[in-house]
Amino acid sequence: MSNDSYRKLLRRGYTEDSSFMDDDDADTLKYVNDPIHGYIPLSPTALQFIDTPQFQRLRYLKQMGSAYFVFPGCSHNRFEHCIGTSYLATSVVQNFMQWQPELDITKRDLRCVTLAGLCHDLGHGPFSHVFDNVFLPRVLPGIKWSHEQGSEMMLNHTIDENHIDIDDSDVSFIKKLIRGSETGAPGEKTFLFDIVANNRNGVDVDKFDYIQRDCYNVGVKSSYDFSRLMLNSRVIDDELCYSHKEAYNLTEMFHTRYSLHKRVYSHRAAEGIEHMIVDAMAVANPVLKIADAIYDPRMYQNLTDDVLRDIERSREPELQEARDIISRIYTRDIYKFVDEFIMPADLSAIASKRHINEAAIVGFRADGDDFVEHDILINFARKHFGMGSENPVDHINFYSKYKNNEKFSIPSEMISMCMPQKYQEHIVRIFTRSPHKRKQIQKAVRRLIDQIDKRIQSNSQNTMSPSSLTPNRGLTIPDDIGDLVKKRRLDFNGA
Repeated sequence: MSNDSYRKLLRRGYTEDSSFMDDDDADTLKYVNDPIHGYIPLSPTALQFIDTPQFQRLRYLKQMGSAYFVFPGCSHNRFEHCIGTSYLATSVVQNFMQWQPELDITKRDLRCVTLAGLCHDLGHGPFSHVFDNVFLPRVLPGIKWSHEQGSEMMLNHTIDENHIDIDDSDVSFIKKLIRGSETGAPGEKTFLFDIVANNRNGVDVDKFDYIQRDCYNVGVKSSYDFSRLMLNSRVIDDELCYSHKEAYNLTEMFHTRYSLHKRVYSHRAAEGIEHMIVDAMAVANPVLKIADAIYDPRMYQNLTDDVLRDIERSREPELQEARDIISRIYTRDIYKFVDEFIMPADLSAIASKRHINEAAIVGFRADGDDFVEHDILINFARKHFGMGSENPVDHINFYSKYKNNEKFSIPSEMISMCMPQKYQEHIVRIFTRSPHKRKQIQKAVRRLIDQIDKRIQSNSQNTMSPSSLTPNRGLTIPDDIGDLVKKRRLDFNGA
């Protein structure tokens, strides 16, 4: 490398430990201009993976799935998210290489963490988590399959199909970094497994990127600053720790995550459309063999959000029902939200099919009601800060500027006296495939919930009074409002 090239790179903020040093010539670096991180350098090693059909497939997977039908700004894809995650992963490791040389981080460590960030979402299916969390369990009951498994499959396929020269031990290491599990990786540095997918407390660069990117594209303001977290982090006892000054910043990060799930990812209209997408794919599956792709990387390589367009373009009579469902999405004749119940903590066990199901709701039809089980859809969901009912910040260790090699935890009350008392909620949502039956279904649901509530109160006479299941008055459809019908067309011929 020429001295002029080296000086240019130093002015851009790179050091001798930067990722380009793994390659023969720094002049082979390429750059992409990212709206979140600015100019991102891409090394020849990274480009070997990026410039492949398997990675380019990520251009056709919306980061936020069906939410794009509700929030027009969130048109970003997993392609740029993976590049951003890789960039942050590289930056974190380089920071430790520069400021904590005693960690003995090698260029192999740097390369593998970078590639783990780059390839961590290779295995996502159409419409984000809908594919593995909803569609697959419906068409393949009992299957245990996750997009992380898909990422490992597609990583192998990418390497094999494009003849990428990489050691088997490195591939195995990268897969474990993607899973965030050090199991079966003796001799590797434990803290490296916390960078891309942190199973210890959820603070990782994947979250740094998608929270910031999603907020930016949706138009939601975020008050936490991930760059401060990266600058104020150290490795102590093989664990990523943060400056005590970042305790509230971390709390805000988890709150922002929760807020995105509450306001955006699980938006009622987006969830209704999710159900429609799953219905359409389930109808098409016997013909298009969509689910079979999880066993064949060549099929999976061609499985993207375009599956809806494939169904639309089809001419098979067996796919007419699926085409009709997709047409309803585009004409905004979507499945409608009916009702919602946020379960008190002591009654969370009721949020299950055992107590609330389609047959039970049909059993509370009134005279004249004509809805059937097929008209009803039920969602059981948990919204939390990232670690179920626990506060994830309780699982993070900190250090002070006075003794930056000693780690300690910080109780919630020392961060703020206005911290949440609960960190998880169980939610039951009911939707309908038939919008004009929405009101009668809501009344039947509330009769069922009322009976469940009375049974709970009756069985608890000799114990502390339990919480009550009370409907949300704001969601009550008034009796004097007629059944919902498809949107009215404008009359351009009227007076």
